Amino acid sequence: MEKLIYVVWKPDAVSIERFRQELLGSTARTLISAGARGLSVNLADDLTVPGLRITQMGAPLSGMLSIWLDTALNRGPVEDVLAAVTARLAGYLALESVPLVNTTHVSPPGERIPGLYTVAFLEKPDFLTYDEWLQRWQGEHTSVAIETQSTFLYIQNVLVRPLTTAAPPWVAIVEEAFPAAAAADPMIFYNAGGSPEKLKEHQRRMMESCQRFIDFSRFETHPMSAYVLQRCGSFTQFRS
Repeated sequence: MEKLIYVVWKPDAVSIERFRQELLGSTARTLISAGARGLSVNLADDLTVPGLRITQMGAPLSGMLSIWLDTALNRGPVEDVLAAVTARLAGYLALESVPLVNTTHVSPPGERIPGLYTVAFLEKPDFLTYDEWLQRWQGEHTSVAIETQSTFLYIQNVLVRPLTTAAPPWVAIVEEAFPAAAAADPMIFYNAGGSPEKLKEHQRRMMESCQRFIDFSRFETHPMSAYVLQRCGSFTQFRS
C-alpha cells in the first residue's frame, strides 16, 4: 500500500464551492472505483479562515487529495480523473507518520472534520543537509509541536519523490488539526490554559524549534476543510 498526495488548483472559471462539490461528489466516487483504498480531500474553501493563509504563490493552491493505492504504478487512471477537473496538478509519493491520531473529533465518512485544519508545505533549507533537516523536524520538533499546541491530529508526510512534472520542490507536507476556537485565540492555539506566562513560553519554544528546520521565505501554510471519504483498509465507501 502506498500513499499518494496530489496538490490541486481549480480552474479559474470554477467557484470554490462548485469545485468542492465536484471533488467530494463524482470525483470521489470515481477515484474509489478506480482503486483508491483510502481517500481524503482537503479544500481551501469558504469554510476556512483565509487570514491564516501564508503563501508565496501568485496563484495559491486550492486543495489536496490523499489517495492510498496498492501500488503507485497504477496511478494513471487516478491522475486522469484529477486532470479532468483541475487546472494544475502536483503529485507526490509520500511516507506517512501520524504522531497524534485523531480520537476526539472523528467525523463520519464524507463529513467535514470540525475545527481548524492547517496544511503546511516545506522545502529543505539550504543550510541543512537532508539528514540534518529530517532529524530536526521529526526527531526533535515533533514533541515540541505536540507539547506546545492544542493539536488533536498531527500527520507528517515525508515526500519520497514527485510523481508529476513541474511539482514544487517540497520535501514534506504537514497536516494539523486544532479546536475551532484556536483560530482566533492564541491562548487556546498554544494550549496555555489561561496563563500568559505559559502562552509566552509555548510560543517561544515553538518558534525557536521551527526556525531550526524551516525556511520561512519558502514556506506555505493553508487553512483547509478536511474530509475523510474512505478510511484506508475499510470497506465502507463514501456515498453522495
